[in-house]
Amino acid sequence: MAITDILSAKDIESALSSCQADDSFNYKSFFSMVGLSSKTPDQIKKVFGILDQDKSGFIEEEELQLFLKNFSSNARALTSAETKAFMAAGDTDGDGKIGVEEFQSLVKA
Repeated sequence: MAITDILSAKDIESALSSCQADDSFNYKSFFSMVGLSSKTPDQIKKVFGILDQDKSGFIEEEELQLFLKNFSSNARALTSAETKAFMAAGDTDGDGKIGVEEFQSLVKA
């Protein structure tokens, strides 16, 4: 499944262009711009499955750093500060990774 099966290519392009500069990524505005905030829990779960590159059931820090590249191979990697802030916001149980329920809560926050 491709991310564009769930999200519109136009919305993805717009969201990515809003955070091209280092340290300009804001997960709340990105989720809103890309249209993820308005998706069903099942659709959000499918996006999580795409982001979980190693299929471990979690998004670890390495996968989170490459978050934007899941939307476009030309996108930049998140900076260390962006990755740590994103992880801190999503990792509600403090285990160092984001599970599907945590991701769904983060998207809807």
